[in-house]
Amino acid sequence: MARIAFILLCHKDPKGVIAQAQRLTASGDYVSIHFDGRASSRDFERIRAALGDNPSVVFAQRRWKCGWGEWSLVGATLEAVRAAVVAFPQATHFYMLSGDCMPIKSAEYAHAFLDAEDCDYIENFDFFESDWIKTGFKEERLIYRHWFNERTRKWLFYTSYDLQKRFGFSRKVPADIQVMIGSQWWCLRRQTVEKVLEFCASRPDVLRFFSTTWIPDETFFQTIVPHVVPRRELRARTLTYLVFTDYGMPVTFYNDHYDLLIGQNYLFARKISPEAIRLRERLGALWAATGVHFPISNEASGLFRFLTARGRVGRRFGQRFWETEGSLGRDNTLLLVVAKKWHAAKRLTAAIRQHSTIPAVDFLFNEPEAHLPDLGGVETTIEKRDRHRRALIRLLFEQFESNQLVICLDPSALHLIQDLMSDKADTRLLLIDSQFDDDYLRGHIDRVGLAGAQTAPEVVERLLPTVRADLEHEAERLRDMDFSAFHSVAPWRSAEENAAQLARFLDLPPDAALKLAATEYLFDD
Repeated sequence: MARIAFILLCHKDPKGVIAQAQRLTASGDYVSIHFDGRASSRDFERIRAALGDNPSVVFAQRRWKCGWGEWSLVGATLEAVRAAVVAFPQATHFYMLSGDCMPIKSAEYAHAFLDAEDCDYIENFDFFESDWIKTGFKEERLIYRHWFNERTRKWLFYTSYDLQKRFGFSRKVPADIQVMIGSQWWCLRRQTVEKVLEFCASRPDVLRFFSTTWIPDETFFQTIVPHVVPRRELRARTLTYLVFTDYGMPVTFYNDHYDLLIGQNYLFARKISPEAIRLRERLGALWAATGVHFPISNEASGLFRFLTARGRVGRRFGQRFWETEGSLGRDNTLLLVVAKKWHAAKRLTAAIRQHSTIPAVDFLFNEPEAHLPDLGGVETTIEKRDRHRRALIRLLFEQFESNQLVICLDPSALHLIQDLMSDKADTRLLLIDSQFDDDYLRGHIDRVGLAGAQTAPEVVERLLPTVRADLEHEAERLRDMDFSAFHSVAPWRSAEENAAQLARFLDLPPDAALKLAATEYLFDD
């Protein structure tokens, strides 16, 4: 009978990780855990304390600090695989899971499914010929070297890429390797995993190549497995069910999706909402059940349409994810930097990114370049961002894996500011006060189209007092709203006074806030 060693990559929710490991090992299977090196040491110790005595659980010897799109995700996977191969000689299959995955079949069904056919399950489509990549970089993932994280060190990522492209520093794929691509969620037989590890030991050149590709968790195993295993023994599919939105983001499942999930021809599903307590309980009990018959409807093609038509919070007529009433999450802190002089706001967000761990983006509803991560296409146009504003902000919390987020807004967006400040999330506002001299006002008049190249200078001069009053009124309207979490900084205040406001706004210690307040040219035009 098949016995599965689950390769569990996780970075949060120690309670969920412990429950997952206990559930999977209770069925006679094994679990190898890699807990992200960037995550809480306290959480990791809690997991070790709970599972350390379980002979069917092993921990990766090295904890990689993982980042999306980096080799570190492959390194972490290999580390957990090596630990499992040594610790569990009776394991016949190795199955990749994340902390967001849950079984949608029983262990009895899963074992019988794997026993029925001697093969590996891993998506492997030709990298260059298939249309697996819908948008963004394609061959650039491979032929250029990517040393920096695209989400956390965006400027370095794209500057490095631009320099390599400009000076022709491209490279070739190793000659005897056909690069393939597919989902990172695979299930491989023991002999296949051993062949992959042998390949890694004998071909350091291939590992060096993939270690500087972008998003190698979608290409490394997908390339190596077909290189070491006959094609007839491969099934180009995953056994983990997931659906993507039109923005390229995975759909989250909720309490009333139980029947739909167990009817799919898969063994596990992701992502299961942490709020879907009842769904998690039912799926957890299902894994331990015996004698269950699973009629496969396999309605995957219609599921996404069902979800978007029905609602996303697990209620029959629940709110859809794009509706303005959807909360940003009670546990999240949204930090609004509001400034008429956009350059001042962007200098502050750049300093926040440099001197703190708080994710900070710029005018995401106004400018194409706003220091956004890759969001599967939603970030490519301002129109798309503005269409589903709260959904975009929730995606940013998820993509940055943070419960804090700084965004920039213009004070003219009063209704949006009011809407966000009334959210159930902890929403705070920092107004960057400004003085508007005549040169700035003339530039503003030109930017917003109040005057053009042919407008007489005296007409512009007559507009100056009116425009100045209007801009000053925008700031006063915000003050009149009497928001409880209102803060402000200004060029006429001392660095210490501004630092006190920033410390309260960002929850930073005084010395860190002073470093932000002392940012060079922060308020200069």
